[in-house]
Amino acid sequence: MSVDSLMSAAGLCVSRFCHGPTAVVCGAGNNGGDGLECARRLHESGTLTSVCCIDPDRLRGPAAHALAALIGAGVDVLSEPRLDAAEIVVDAIFGVGLSRPPQGRYEEWIETINASGKRVVAVDVPSGLDGDTGVAYSPCVRADLTVTLGLPKQGLLLADGPRLAGEIWVADIGVPQAAYELIGIEVPVELFGQASTVRL
Repeated sequence: MSVDSLMSAAGLCVSRFCHGPTAVVCGAGNNGGDGLECARRLHESGTLTSVCCIDPDRLRGPAAHALAALIGAGVDVLSEPRLDAAEIVVDAIFGVGLSRPPQGRYEEWIETINASGKRVVAVDVPSGLDGDTGVAYSPCVRADLTVTLGLPKQGLLLADGPRLAGEIWVADIGVPQAAYELIGIEVPVELFGQASTVRL
């Protein structure tokens, strides 16, 4: 499977948890690409109020393709968060690869999300949370709901994870069973038998 198709599926899954006017806040990696795909789906449904990207020039590969598709759909991608018109904020700043405290504009944007008073939906893990250990760097997004992609990230269940992730849903983005088997992960075949998302 292409990363583009996985990213598109991730964006669709996250968008289904956004029931109202939504702003999307994106970082510069693949997590940001998931957010951009989510924003495209929300634009199609008429519920996107704004989308911003912290450093669009750093986007590469599938994430850059997602940005181009969104711009091609006529959406302005802002350089700063604009959350006033939203009821929901999608946090797509950092994914699981974070290994140090957010700094600079990343720190500012996380603090803006936390101060907004909006309902927050995090993509994969709340930005600022270590996806392996569950230790929260400072600052860290406080999510009301986290849509974790493919399989749960253990950091959501450890240390600060349960306090900051909110309600946790696991989304099937189409990773084949054989791919998990190749790296020694046993996934119950019935995990997504009833629905494409499962509450953890």
